[in-house]
Amino acid sequence: KTELYSRQLQLNKNPVEGFSAGLIDDDDIYQWEVVVIGPQDTLFEGGFFKANLTFPHDYPLRPPKMRFITEIWHPNVAKNGDVCISILHEPGEDKYGYEKPEERWLPIHTVETIMISVISMLADPNGDSPANVDAAKEWREDPTGEFKRKVARCVRKSQEMAFD
Repeated sequence: KTELYSRQLQLNKNPVEGFSAGLIDDDDIYQWEVVVIGPQDTLFEGGFFKANLTFPHDYPLRPPKMRFITEIWHPNVAKNGDVCISILHEPGEDKYGYEKPEERWLPIHTVETIMISVISMLADPNGDSPANVDAAKEWREDPTGEFKRKVARCVRKSQEMAFD
């Protein structure tokens, strides 16, 4: 709990480019809202994608869960908004043998390292391990067609929602 309070103070004093983060409710240190700014030179550029980070009570031993509230079309984001990247997977061995233990959650990770990984994921999807199979198929087969159109629609909607 103390770790989360100090993380929030650090972020308030030294914001990191590409996202903003803070508590949803000052009385609940485990619930954070983040806004990811679509990275430059990607299809997501110009977007403002809101998400929730929900920390377990035994953080930093276990990872938070991240779910986009703003609609986002991406191979590594499930249709319900859940983010699927290695850094947010439970620590230890991958029972499917896909990820190395050092690619998964480690207690040294912070809100900053999580968000940097998410921004990197937006710029460079992992098509080998999709959470959204339809988005992954479009990204592989028609990246400048249907995939690009759906992402552009999400960016537009995110811009409209950002100022509500």
